[in-house]
Amino acid sequence: MNINTGTFKSLEVLLNTTELNDDEWINFPEYGFRQYFLWKNVDTGATIALLEFQKGGCIPIKHIHASNQFMFCLEGEYEYIDVGFMLKSGCFYMNPEDHPHGPTLAHQFSRLIEIYDGPHYYEKPAYHTDESIGDFVKKENQENRLKQ
Repeated sequence: MNINTGTFKSLEVLLNTTELNDDEWINFPEYGFRQYFLWKNVDTGATIALLEFQKGGCIPIKHIHASNQFMFCLEGEYEYIDVGFMLKSGCFYMNPEDHPHGPTLAHQFSRLIEIYDGPHYYEKPAYHTDESIGDFVKKENQENRLKQ
């Protein structure tokens, strides 16, 4: 079979993380980190993102997620303070849906891959904006708020 690659379209995604568009990073300067969505499913809320925390960057509060959260540390030292988990290069972290966790602290510059298998939150946390997380709040909660 001969496929004309000039007209063939694939659903696959290929990104080179050394060539990411600076304008597509979502910055959280007050918390010392930034986020780049590598992939999103707006129907389910599932995402894969690259996170970069500056030394001292943090998620300042204990919180829960509306789906399972997975993280893989590419570099740095990133701590889940309450339980003393220190993610270093090569560490994998899984936090199940509805399990309280945090706060966190980057002890040095840290780069992580973060994956959610569904919507991130039930309600938008204080450290996010509507633009940064609006599509990834559990849809039933958004619909209920609109009815009230």
